[in-house]
Amino acid sequence: MRYEQDYIMRMIKEMTEVLARIIFHRKTPFYELAMENKYRSGEDFYLKLCKLADEGKINEAENLLYEKLDRKEQDYLELALAFYYYINLYTNDFLENHGYSRTEIEEGIETVLKEFGMEGMMEVAKLEIK
Repeated sequence: MRYEQDYIMRMIKEMTEVLARIIFHRKTPFYELAMENKYRSGEDFYLKLCKLADEGKINEAENLLYEKLDRKEQDYLELALAFYYYINLYTNDFLENHGYSRTEIEEGIETVLKEFGMEGMMEVAKLEIK
């Protein structure tokens, strides 16, 4: 079971990296916080999501993500993918202890892509990593 979870973790990592490369032309989907005096939409929001997740409130953070998701702003797609990349870094035990799973991370990525009209991108990412 542990091997299976590690495999899923690696697959999610690689899928989000492929998506970041294809969509944002970046190596990883890290949400870049703005430099001094330059603001991006959602900057404080991303930090809030990460803080909630770090406190073990992963489901609450994900619910907030979907509640505030602005489908017209590309920054929010980047933010959402970065959020899932971030929570994928947690240990299996942390996720399990807080009622979350790697399968839910993958499903969340798929849902976000659909919200932005990019439902086929997940399959493209999976093909890319094979």
